[in-house]
Amino acid sequence: MLCWKRKEQRKLMAAAEALTLIGTYRRFKPHLLMVLAQMGYTFLYFITEASFNHGMNPHVYITYRHIVAGLVMLPFAYFLERKIRPNLTLALFLEIFVLSLLGVGLTLNMYFASLRYTSPTFLASMVNTIASLTFVMAVVLRLEVVDPGNPRGIAKILGTLVSLAGVTIMTLYKGPLMKNLWHPLIHIQGNAVNHENWLKGSILTVASCITWSIWYIMQAFTLKRYPAQLSLTTWMNFVGAAQSAAFTVIVAHEKASWTIGFNIDLWSTIYAGVVVSGLIIFIQLWCTEQKGPVFVTMFNPLSTILVAVLAYFVLGEKLYMGSILGGAIVIFGLYLLLWGKESDGKELKPKEQFYEEHKDPKTQV
Repeated sequence: MLCWKRKEQRKLMAAAEALTLIGTYRRFKPHLLMVLAQMGYTFLYFITEASFNHGMNPHVYITYRHIVAGLVMLPFAYFLERKIRPNLTLALFLEIFVLSLLGVGLTLNMYFASLRYTSPTFLASMVNTIASLTFVMAVVLRLEVVDPGNPRGIAKILGTLVSLAGVTIMTLYKGPLMKNLWHPLIHIQGNAVNHENWLKGSILTVASCITWSIWYIMQAFTLKRYPAQLSLTTWMNFVGAAQSAAFTVIVAHEKASWTIGFNIDLWSTIYAGVVVSGLIIFIQLWCTEQKGPVFVTMFNPLSTILVAVLAYFVLGEKLYMGSILGGAIVIFGLYLLLWGKESDGKELKPKEQFYEEHKDPKTQV
């Protein structure tokens, strides 16, 4: 009898432990997915750099990668979301058109065009301000609940400011140079970039950061009227590819620019299309619906940190103490923000009320 009771107790303890693990996984699932997404962006940096140095036209690359992403996501969207996908009205299509323009057709082309006129350091600094811009917009539009009288509300504000300070330090402060521990494992041959017009490049960079922030904010609204992340990802890729193709035809007249061989250009396009423009965009949409646009953008600086670390250990690039210090500050700021957002599940009444007020009954399934 005693032995039977002990066995039952062990079973109950094992069941309770399993429930605890499942609960913990569900609680931190968005966090884990966003970390994996930033790891995907990190690898994108290296393979894209190698492709561009090989001669790939950036605007052609944007067009091809989103065509690939659309083709890969289409069957999943069609079969898995047949029951939850709303009817696509003209107004909703125009909204998706604008969303695609902000996230693909306009923003990415401005971003890569600015590389011709500014330094990568300046570009990295400005791109990492997207999280702060998104936070301000989200607060103004009542997508983010911030109570200055609550410690968690203060943590959100401080976390955003601390992270912004961290990425600024990473960019503007070098400090002592860290000695390389071994010879580079991989060599990426680069071509010199001619910075023709710093003012033009700065304007393009700032404009791309603003439109990127608006894109993240707009996703939160569109998902309420079109709650099908796979389908929305597919539409954005196809529409964004068409927009990018129209722009590329204007700036790239040569037929050779559209030709890619069985080399790094092809692999970078496939990787960017399947993993980044397909899977990661879908992950970001899901996390935006679960946690909001600020949560998603606050993970962006992690890719900058990972790129700096991998570039140091794998490519043998220089690493300065300022990057290490700034990276530690970014992580601390991210922790503050995430701690502040832990109470959102109990404080989302204003946000839910806002969505209810702006919900379009025609798109409800």
